Amino acid sequence: MNENNMKISKEDNFELEKEYDFSKGVRGRFYKPHKKSTTIRLDDDIILYFKKLSSERKTGYQTLLNSALREYIQRHVHR
Repeated sequence: MNENNMKISKEDNFELEKEYDFSKGVRGRFYKPHKKSTTIRLDDDIILYFKKLSSERKTGYQTLLNSALREYIQRHVHR
């Protein structure tokens, strides 16, 4: 190997701390899920429920639908 390949940067030479403080961290800050547009037909009462819940929780109703579907999959597929 030549000298250029053997250079060690500061990032390569570090020690892990025993504990890290994540109290000011933001969950999902760097996570960008791939979203795909689709058409789905849902009953009125389902849409109304999730829209009401979304206004109470101050989040999008489609986000809540995603969470509900993901929870269903985890409970029924990953037993």
